[in-house]
Amino acid sequence: MREVEVKFRVLDLDALLAALSSHDVDLGESVVQEDQAYAPVGWEYGQSRIGVSFARLRTVAGRHVFTVKRPAENVLSCEEHESSVADREEMHRALLAMGFRATQRIRKSRRCGTALAGEVSVCVDEVDGLGVFLELERMAPDGLPGDVVQAGLAEFAASLGIEAERVEDTYDALIRAVTSA
Repeated sequence: MREVEVKFRVLDLDALLAALSSHDVDLGESVVQEDQAYAPVGWEYGQSRIGVSFARLRTVAGRHVFTVKRPAENVLSCEEHESSVADREEMHRALLAMGFRATQRIRKSRRCGTALAGEVSVCVDEVDGLGVFLELERMAPDGLPGDVVQAGLAEFAASLGIEAERVEDTYDALIRAVTSA
């Protein structure tokens, strides 16, 4: 199974929330996620990510999660492995010892729900320094092309009838682009 997602930058949060409500998407409470992204030593922004493993340490309400993603067809269609971590600092040091380097920090407030009979995870992210995003995600079996799943997710986003700009990159890359400009 792979995690496949699409992201949309949204200018009108209230319109997005109303549209999701009208589609019976019940968003949960907002949680703050503190992420540290990691890339392999030697990899630089602008290089291909396909087939390259990237890591993330996320903290939410004092709980830490370690994730590794390896993009398949594109950066939003990834093989993903995730596990809870007891000690964030020790995991950070382990990542450095494994040949990763810290890249970008991402802080966001996130509210999530489900749509399409629970098949699609729907998240509204307010990302510090970037704005509001709609993120739609679905797990896909290995034989199903990610771009096919992404097309279906984009159709759902279009059905909301809101103004939104599709974004083809990850939050760390978007933050990097803003901070290095």
